[in-house]
Amino acid sequence: MKLKILVGSGRKIGIFTLPFLVTGVLLNILSPQFFRVGGPPDTLRWVSVAMLVPGIVIWIWSVVLILVKVPRHELITTGPYALVLHPLYTGVALLVLPWLGFLLNTWLGLLIGLVLYAGSRLYAPEEEKILARIFGEKWDSYRKKVLLPWL
Repeated sequence: MKLKILVGSGRKIGIFTLPFLVTGVLLNILSPQFFRVGGPPDTLRWVSVAMLVPGIVIWIWSVVLILVKVPRHELITTGPYALVLHPLYTGVALLVLPWLGFLLNTWLGLLIGLVLYAGSRLYAPEEEKILARIFGEKWDSYRKKVLLPWL
């Protein structure tokens, strides 16, 4: 199984996000006071944990499904993929990075999460065209059934 197939649009999304990540980390190192969220306060800490736990579960579950189903040339339509069209990208961008950042007392996770989400919206349609070509009617049926095609 080629790594390119397993990664999908992830490589392009990663390349899109990388300059923002590097710049953000450098700015955070040089001016950490600019990125602080104030501790975080207890309420933000609890909300962050409440969002981060399902985010990590969705991320791991999505990766496992990719590692199991893609080498078998199977379209993934169960688990988090039944809820969201791109749970790996969406989960990391909206449920992992922002809330991990808040726990680490920085807004940087939110900023990078939003950039990652923008990158996924930009490059995932290319991946969808490939899936439509490979799976045809199965893909079309899946697209109609998925609960949230995009958040």
